[in-house]
Amino acid sequence: MQFASLGSGSRGNATLVEAGSTLVMVDCGFSCSETERRMARLGRTPDQLTAILVTHEHGDHLRGVPLLARKYDLPVWLTNGTCLMLQEDRLPVLHRLDGQARIALGDLEIHPFTVPHDAREPCQFVFGDGNRRLGLLTDTGRITTHIRACLDACDALLLECNHDTAMLAGGSYPASLKHRVGGPLGHLSNAQAGDLLENIDTSRLQHVVAAHLSDRNNHPDLARVSLAGALDCETDWIGIAGQETGLEWRSIV
Repeated sequence: MQFASLGSGSRGNATLVEAGSTLVMVDCGFSCSETERRMARLGRTPDQLTAILVTHEHGDHLRGVPLLARKYDLPVWLTNGTCLMLQEDRLPVLHRLDGQARIALGDLEIHPFTVPHDAREPCQFVFGDGNRRLGLLTDTGRITTHIRACLDACDALLLECNHDTAMLAGGSYPASLKHRVGGPLGHLSNAQAGDLLENIDTSRLQHVVAAHLSDRNNHPDLARVSLAGALDCETDWIGIAGQETGLEWRSIV
């Protein structure tokens, strides 16, 4: 199993997960042409996709999904709540996620799990190929017992490090936006992400990648320090999924 990012941040998100002959995309916040360009950089094309999974309806995760799905006749999986936030006839093939029940797509088993975020029915995912597990967690305002249980003993984690608390507090955002971002339905700080790692089984981890970094309220070095401190590892072992550069393929063996 392997994973990569087309880009991660407030201007667009998309993640690829591949096992055997199965290739899925999680979210698509980029235009169709930009998605094609970024996939080509990773050696893939949209017609190779098995499906698109959607975490929630915010534009940086959803805006590119309808056009890409229509152009390449791709099935889209999303929760009932997320489905209510867009016109169903914009999607060629739609499947509704329970938000808790596991689904099988080709060589991947996918476990959705609910998260606290200011969206209608947001979820995140754990992917498995029968031997290894990849946990994906972005766009949550706090860590719950359920999240910790779902991400326990994963082999790789793509983990939100949206902001540094001090940078957010002293930054240029208006007070209302600071409250939203840093609130219990907002986004994870570096410290919250580090705290998660300190409270789950990380003994199997081969990869930890910081994702969804704010370009105004964070810096990759700060995210690395927080996660590396929690894992007692070198900072350069922590990967970064950038907004422009994404993340090259990472194999889980």
